[in-house]
Amino acid sequence: MLEETLRNVGMGIFAMMAVCLVLAMLLFTFFVRRLHHLDIPDDAGFAETLLYVPFSLVLFIDLLDFALDILAAPITWAVLDRLGLKALRNVFAFEAIIPFTQAIPAMTIAWVAVRLLGPGAVQYKAVGD
Repeated sequence: MLEETLRNVGMGIFAMMAVCLVLAMLLFTFFVRRLHHLDIPDDAGFAETLLYVPFSLVLFIDLLDFALDILAAPITWAVLDRLGLKALRNVFAFEAIIPFTQAIPAMTIAWVAVRLLGPGAVQYKAVGD
């Protein structure tokens, strides 16, 4: 009985992860051109960068993080680096190494907080700044 319940829960989680991976790839495919044309200042911090990026990017990051767990970190690192979004890249890499945070849409929450409360609501300062 317990074994069957655990198997069903595991299959349910696996199905949700697969759906999230497909959705993340679809989002990235449809919005990749739009993301290349972002005009973000070089010295923009985390909160300011979130003001410039579309919701589709942060949704992509969170979906990929949920779908691939820790394996999403190098993929997202490469994508964000290629797009020139180093402030997002650094914060995501830190969030990705914290265990059991994959189910929390951290980037989406930060994006909404910046939009609703302003850039001062979400502060991030790199070590050494």
